[in-house]
Amino acid sequence: MPDTILELKDVRTHFPVYRGFLVKKQVGTVKAVDGVSLSVRRGEVLGLVGESGCGKSTLARTIMQLVPTTGGTVVLEGKNLTGGSTAAVRRTRRHMQMVFQDPYASLNPRMTVFATLAEPLLVHKVCPPSEITARVAKLMLTVGLAPRFMQKYPHEFSGGQRQRIAIARALALEPKLIIADEPVSALDVSIQAQILNLLAGLGRRMNLSLIFIAHDLSVVKHISDRVAVMYLGKIVELGPAADVIERPKHPYTRALVSAIPTPNPDVERARQRIVLPGDPPSPLNPPAGCAFHPRCPYAREKCRLAIPPLVAAGPAREAACIRLNEI
Repeated sequence: MPDTILELKDVRTHFPVYRGFLVKKQVGTVKAVDGVSLSVRRGEVLGLVGESGCGKSTLARTIMQLVPTTGGTVVLEGKNLTGGSTAAVRRTRRHMQMVFQDPYASLNPRMTVFATLAEPLLVHKVCPPSEITARVAKLMLTVGLAPRFMQKYPHEFSGGQRQRIAIARALALEPKLIIADEPVSALDVSIQAQILNLLAGLGRRMNLSLIFIAHDLSVVKHISDRVAVMYLGKIVELGPAADVIERPKHPYTRALVSAIPTPNPDVERARQRIVLPGDPPSPLNPPAGCAFHPRCPYAREKCRLAIPPLVAAGPAREAACIRLNEI
């Protein structure tokens, strides 16, 4: 598609597990990401949701090539990142940036805000040194911070302000894609709304593509154009945000949606919560067939035998369930 900026084809990221100290022996493989295929359009916000340990952050780091892929391809604007050299990946990486969950951990405490924001500009030589100060001041204004604070250190800012600094650093190289890995989960609710509105506004003004990773489906619905639901390294449902959240197709998505609280007391009292039994299976030893079948209320014998592919489930909708037309 001409407007596709990022395309993943059967991406797999597996980590070998060893036992022993002097003589190591591989005893298994963690399939953190196991066959993910999806695309992100230019200017689109794709929400990525799922329980802890389902592979969301690993997928984000795989896209950024911070961890190597075991198989499949990651293509950014027609360039295959998985098959390129380290130098080629470094040149391409300036077009995609990442915002991490903990803004304090992702900022160097020994560097001022000015040094933090100037560093990518100097490393990639995007402007002469004489223009650095003006560029840093513009970045701070873009994310709602006063340039007079550029000589302060991260510990002198609040959590929300530190996340604004992290967003400014991600914007420094004028990327085309930003991956935000749970950027508001460590913030107060009122500050979460400010950061979400900031990201949404920047996306519209700068025509940025955004992959937004979160646990909270109500937050994802607020900011996303499409939603991808991930379970044990695989995408189990994909479609427009409103459709996926208001009319979920996959049993796992239904369980996630049922946990969303509502501010209406009458509706909240009548809400039927779907409680999934047990914990997600270990990616070190995933179940045969459909990975969700041990916890699925609709599971049948055929679910234990066949791995469901991601198939059409309506207009612009896809879901991975072999009983899709039965439930």
